[in-house]
Amino acid sequence: MTDQTKDVLRRAASFCAYQERTQREVRERLREWEVEGDEAEEIIAWLIEQNYLNEERFAKTFAGSKFRVKHWGKHKIKQHLKQRGITGYNLDQAMKEIESDDYRQTLIELLDKKKRSLRDENPLVVKQKLVRYAISKGYESDLIWSVLGEEERN
Repeated sequence: MTDQTKDVLRRAASFCAYQERTQREVRERLREWEVEGDEAEEIIAWLIEQNYLNEERFAKTFAGSKFRVKHWGKHKIKQHLKQRGITGYNLDQAMKEIESDDYRQTLIELLDKKKRSLRDENPLVVKQKLVRYAISKGYESDLIWSVLGEEERN
């Protein structure tokens, strides 16, 4: 192994240790460092073997934090994971990080907070704005309508 390869391995390991990464992000960084082809694939394989790079762990961390910190819905989380090249099993595992009771409760709190910030007398306009807001956060429309319908009955 050449000194240059050792240096790239060290830099790539540091890049992955700083925060969770996807294989796509590592490949892009290696390309910036002008490392491509078989050498790049060997480095990625080494990072996976050494557990610096784990897409399932990335997906779970990403989904959990976007839900808890930014209160994103499942649609938005899935969309962003797919943009990062996460699909199939890893995507399914990421969605399991979100408990359905917590998910519903977060939506209720999000809608309550948004409702308090709205200054409109017409209840239909308010409802429309709440639905649009929740959809923009990535929540499913059937769940939004269910929560709003429950709120009306209470």
